[in-house]
Amino acid sequence: MSQKIAILATHGFEESELKSPKEHLEKQGWTTHIVSPEAGTIKAWAEKDWGKEYSVDKTLDEVDASEYDALVLPGGVINPDLLRTDEKAISFVQDFFRQHKPVAAICHGPQILISAGAVNGRKMTSVKSVSIDLKNAGAIWEDSEVVTDNGLVTSRTPKDLPAFNAKIVEEIKEGRHEDQNF
Repeated sequence: MSQKIAILATHGFEESELKSPKEHLEKQGWTTHIVSPEAGTIKAWAEKDWGKEYSVDKTLDEVDASEYDALVLPGGVINPDLLRTDEKAISFVQDFFRQHKPVAAICHGPQILISAGAVNGRKMTSVKSVSIDLKNAGAIWEDSEVVTDNGLVTSRTPKDLPAFNAKIVEEIKEGRHEDQNF
């Protein structure tokens, strides 16, 4: 079963939170595309300083959610803050929910989901500093390494990546979640 997964990111994403899921998904024999508002490369944040540059496969202007089977939203402090104010990025995220496709967000990544209006009534987790934002937006937040709610996978920090990656694969194999509300 060949799958195609979009990883939405821009400058300042937490490097491990993009690299680890990308590699894990590709080990399944699946295709991943780094999708970004800008073409060229985007620069990672690696814990305490700038990391490597990663090539953008497609810009938001070149893609449609219908071309993908799932979406991954890496965290980092800068990346979600930039994406959650980008109308094309928000629309792209919303389309995955409208199409009942799996979405996975880690660390600060769920901030993008708040702006997309996709968290109300959902069980979720995140880095602790985003928990109040999620609760205020109507999410049911819990402090767990990975939380799944009807195709939505969330995790807290890079130390949770093994559980996050495994759950993403499981949800993608399950496919669309028709009872997903959005």
